[in-house]
Amino acid sequence: MYWDSTLILLLPGLILGLWAQSRVKSTYAKFSRVPTQGRLPAWQVVQYLLQKEGAGDVAIERTHGTLTDHYDPRSNKLRLSEGVYDSASVAALGVAAHEAGHALQKKENYPFLALRSVMVPVVNLGSNLAWPIFLLGIITTWEPLMYVGIILFALVVLFSLITLPVEYDASRRATAMLVNNGYLTQDEEKGVRSVLNAAALTYVASFVSALMQLLRLISIARRRD
Repeated sequence: MYWDSTLILLLPGLILGLWAQSRVKSTYAKFSRVPTQGRLPAWQVVQYLLQKEGAGDVAIERTHGTLTDHYDPRSNKLRLSEGVYDSASVAALGVAAHEAGHALQKKENYPFLALRSVMVPVVNLGSNLAWPIFLLGIITTWEPLMYVGIILFALVVLFSLITLPVEYDASRRATAMLVNNGYLTQDEEKGVRSVLNAAALTYVASFVSALMQLLRLISIARRRD
């Protein structure tokens, strides 16, 4: 970590991130205690939804942890956490249907998901090498290295930006599927929206944090010039 006055640029992202994490945990906890009228477990609901949407080949598995739910496009598996898999709560159905939304994105070759998948190897490399290369440029006073580090981190910011429409679209699909198939009452729909909107804030916070980090790198580079 490079310590100087530009660290203040990271505060907005840090504060937003802490608030988003707090909100998603409290919202999830609240609606995890609210059962849906149908009382059907989340895995059974998403299995039906996926089959109806022509994605019945997606395997649904249980995974350890809390809020570790995710869809793996490489193995075409939807993994639901222990608190979601067998639960019939408003929160569980919302989270599970959101991941089903990602599965449908892959099935339909949703462009932002496809682009994000292509970027993953490059972004992983960039996130690991951006700061070391940037700091090496400062130590050696060779400006091209600093700007290589900035470019690599800019890819991380772009990845975070592309993630936003992917997540919001999955939430839109989730709510629509649950409502259109009669799994939610009007009040339960509001609860699902609250849970998914809170979760989406974490991705907004991630983007803001990455963007402010990029601005910090640019600011340091300009001061060195």
